[in-house]
Amino acid sequence: MDGIERYRVRTGQIIRLDEWDPDETALFDGSKKEGKALLPALNQRLEALQELLWAQHTHKLLIVLQAMDTGGKDSTIRHVFEGVNPQGVKVHSFGVPTPEELAHDFLWRIHQCTPGSGEIAIFNRSHYEDVLVVRVHELAPPQVWERRYAHINAFEQMLTDEGTTICKFFLHISKDEQKKQLQERLDDPSKRWKFRKQDLEDRRLWPAYQAAYEDVLTRTSTDAAPWYIVPANRRWYRNLVVSQVLIDTLDSLRMHYPQPEEDLAGIVVE
Repeated sequence: MDGIERYRVRTGQIIRLDEWDPDETALFDGSKKEGKALLPALNQRLEALQELLWAQHTHKLLIVLQAMDTGGKDSTIRHVFEGVNPQGVKVHSFGVPTPEELAHDFLWRIHQCTPGSGEIAIFNRSHYEDVLVVRVHELAPPQVWERRYAHINAFEQMLTDEGTTICKFFLHISKDEQKKQLQERLDDPSKRWKFRKQDLEDRRLWPAYQAAYEDVLTRTSTDAAPWYIVPANRRWYRNLVVSQVLIDTLDSLRMHYPQPEEDLAGIVVE
């Protein structure tokens, strides 16, 4: 999986999503079956790194997942983190704000869910909803959500300054792929519960959402908190890309197991 950095949005890079192919599998030449067969080994490596992260209890990892409806956020979490110790991994989903949350600034509820030392926190949707849904559905005037890009960048910089490593993934699907996934939800009784009529309204707003995401990716991908645009039409490839980015990121922390508090030489358990 060499060349994974091709999916990283460079600081200051202007993003046009029609220039990013959601069907791409450029880093893998094999079949879907062969690609899926690689995932268990990546799962094991990620599991080992997560155990090391927990044991050292120094670093923190925040993972942000954003996508259009049916983009595969839940599926990514299930497959990429299969086998990882749930003690050190917490998943947070952010829905409509509660009255208490609305009484505070838009980052208040987010900050409470950021990872502690040794932890991985996964945001299934995130603070970016406040410059996506809020913008597209005109829930706040432009002068309110416009200043939030700077607030988000400052917030994420503060987190990294305090020891949090941040990886942000935009799971990039096509409009045709979304149509296919929505129809599958309607046709399959076991998936129909996932379908909402609001999904169709959001689908009609596809161009507005694409423009909003382009601004997010352009204005909030930083050296401290980079975005990765992950081709997500092919789920197996999406999972490989996300797994490899996380493994490379955790490997770069050069973690090690802590030394015991005292000399254990010569001790025998009977």
